[in-house]
Amino acid sequence: MEEVWPALMQLFQLWMFVVLFLIMMPAMFGLSLGVTGVYIQVLVRILEWATIRIQRGLQNESILYSQHNEKKIIERAGGSMEEELEQRRRTHSLSVGEFSLSDVLYFYKRGVETIVDDQVTQRFSSEELASWNLLTRTNQNFQYISLRLTIIWGLGVLVRYGILFPLRITLALIGLSWLVVGTSLVGSLPESSVKNWLSELVHLTCYRICARGLSATVHYHNKENRPQKGGICVANHTTPIDVVILANDGCYAMVGQIHGGLLGIIQRSMVRSCPHVWFERSEMKDRHAVTSRLRDHVAERTKLPILIFPEGTCVNNTSVMMFKKGSFEIGGTIHPVAIKYDPRFGDAFWNSSKYNMVSYVLRMMTSWAVVVNVWYLPAMSRQEGEDATHFANRVKSAIAAQGGLLDLAW
Repeated sequence: MEEVWPALMQLFQLWMFVVLFLIMMPAMFGLSLGVTGVYIQVLVRILEWATIRIQRGLQNESILYSQHNEKKIIERAGGSMEEELEQRRRTHSLSVGEFSLSDVLYFYKRGVETIVDDQVTQRFSSEELASWNLLTRTNQNFQYISLRLTIIWGLGVLVRYGILFPLRITLALIGLSWLVVGTSLVGSLPESSVKNWLSELVHLTCYRICARGLSATVHYHNKENRPQKGGICVANHTTPIDVVILANDGCYAMVGQIHGGLLGIIQRSMVRSCPHVWFERSEMKDRHAVTSRLRDHVAERTKLPILIFPEGTCVNNTSVMMFKKGSFEIGGTIHPVAIKYDPRFGDAFWNSSKYNMVSYVLRMMTSWAVVVNVWYLPAMSRQEGEDATHFANRVKSAIAAQGGLLDLAW
């Protein structure tokens, strides 16, 4: 037992050295040692090899790609309703036009299928891949292919749960603790330009640490269009991690509902140092009160840009749903941002009806990585004679076109 403790202490010291000096310190200064980039390249090679092995193992290669090109909740046979009814008539020896009580059930079944498998419902289920990425979510149609592929999958489980998961938990705890302590200390300072600078530094540092904790590789495009102070940043919404991804490149004033528990502690500490806009549940129902507070914030050109997700819910990384018009009635300059995650490395979509926040975060921390593209679009303003609804649709269409997403009017 005496020999075990020194070994454990050395292991702990090595662990903290890696966390503090190889990950946290570069993250604080916005630097990268290139480890994540090499890790992503190795992942790409492994996933490409696994895809080839699966293709070789399947007798009919077309099954791999045809089953997931468009995920369907309801499996339907080809043909029109008239053809199906005619086939039912022949099966039951009925003449054309003759009434059958079973027809009522048939029409009822088709109606329910149409409701369940509509275009909108599909956007609230996980985006399926053409091939298995060695994660549990996409192996629904996977069966044993080869020993080597099974060994690679097993090694992946050990790496994700034995190394990456503890490392990510450590970084997340450090980042959130730093956020609470740092913003509380900065919040005790008198109002000044120094306080604003320290607040932005604390927020930016903490979000960068949390992003490293997710093995996030973010590609920012057109940085000259980044949101400016006094403006409103609007983006499509896939996951709560969208906030970490965007705030990793600049500071924003958050808008949201006041919560209790741990999230409430973080909110109260953040608002001490930065003018975030938090609302009570009862006030959130009053659209005019919310609009008034946002308009007051935008009127001060020295305040951070407001970050808003006008969809109001998470969508599965394939589409952009209808934008609520409230944020487009304020009158400030709109800075559109398009966010698109690479689904090969993990499912970023948060299905809140299926997973609570803790379960979702655990799934993200045991995925391979978070690889995402962020496009800053040119600023947009409301045109003369244009109402808020048409302005919102114009911004939504621009985001969908840039991110390669479906533009849905729902």
